[in-house]
Amino acid sequence: MSRFLNVLRSWLVMVSVIAVGNTVQSFRDHSFLSEKLYTGTPEFVNGLQARTFGIWTLLSSIIRCACAIDIQNRTLYHITLWTFVLALGHFLSEAFIYKTAPLTIGVMAPLIVASFSVIGMLIGFQCFPETQEEVGARQKKRN
Repeated sequence: MSRFLNVLRSWLVMVSVIAVGNTVQSFRDHSFLSEKLYTGTPEFVNGLQARTFGIWTLLSSIIRCACAIDIQNRTLYHITLWTFVLALGHFLSEAFIYKTAPLTIGVMAPLIVASFSVIGMLIGFQCFPETQEEVGARQKKRN
């Protein structure tokens, strides 16, 4: 396995652990979200929304940790990449479309993490060994 994929695995574990902390915080006290993320419209944040955010964050954490364990699983790798794309889309839309999350440090941090993660995972695709199907398809094209 390439050195880059090993670094990516460590990154995924670190991001997963942080996400578990955010999950706990979302369940413990929903004011966490209104004070750190959705400061544009804190009145929209309630316990139900905080718990939904917490479950979404926990699911993303589990997927990312599973990918770190089995990073050569292409399907899991793609799903993990999509967790970051969705997080990036969510925070960008909340900041620029819905205006519920102004660009504070609480919003910039997940935007930066998601952006670096998407870039890192796209680079990581270059480190995957070719599958038998890819080798066979390449050989057929030559013939």
